[in-house]
Amino acid sequence: MGVDFRHDERGGVTVLLDGHPQSYVHPQDPGLLVFEYVQHLALVLDALPGGRLTVTHVGGAGLTLARYVEHTRPGSPQVVLEPDERLTAEVRRELPLPRRHRIRVRPVDGASGLPVLADGSADVVVVDAYAGGRVPGDLVGREAMRQYARVLGPGGLLLVNLSDEPGLRHVGRVVATARQVLPHSAVLGMAEVLKGRRFGNVVLVASDRPLPEADLARRLAGSPFPAGLRTSAQTARWSAGSAPFGDVGEDSPAPPLPGQWRRR
Repeated sequence: MGVDFRHDERGGVTVLLDGHPQSYVHPQDPGLLVFEYVQHLALVLDALPGGRLTVTHVGGAGLTLARYVEHTRPGSPQVVLEPDERLTAEVRRELPLPRRHRIRVRPVDGASGLPVLADGSADVVVVDAYAGGRVPGDLVGREAMRQYARVLGPGGLLLVNLSDEPGLRHVGRVVATARQVLPHSAVLGMAEVLKGRRFGNVVLVASDRPLPEADLARRLAGSPFPAGLRTSAQTARWSAGSAPFGDVGEDSPAPPLPGQWRRR
């Protein structure tokens, strides 16, 4: 099926890969974010002090968040690790990047691209990479977390888009693994997902320094849909019984078929 682009009446475009939505991009309004988890990623970025950010993205697809960073913090140097060269080429042809951007896409996956990045070279590392609807295990294991921590400067943030079934057992193991190197970890998500009522996405936020949790909670309170935050203290208690992954983790659970969202 390949890469496809679905245009809507607002002027936005959904990027599909093999029939599965990957990204939503509005070329004239990069601040318009449709997917809830992307809104949550952006919310965390907006809580950081103003000015340019150096961002490393693991996973690119439509480059939605990279465009958002360029829109809100012009001139921010960004590196995107996206192994699918065909996808990148078609996205850039159909949805050109803004002029004078500093977004550099490298045709490598995270496991290959992270080790060659310099120590402390990023203010933020964003991991939003899926294969067949699942987060690859090599992006959530102990070695990956060590690489994220190494690439981040002091006080830098790791943001990981995760998906899981009710109960969030996989997320719990990812959090336990991340806390070994980035001990301050919080989780954001839609209220129904955090309460274990349905399959869905959450965003892990991790750092070696305390997180701006009060600010994040205030911003989440203004979300158009009910969303919540598990603070670092809450996340530590919640994940205490979860076994950290070894050097390589496990793929996230497969998503249910459309119309068959598993609920409790």
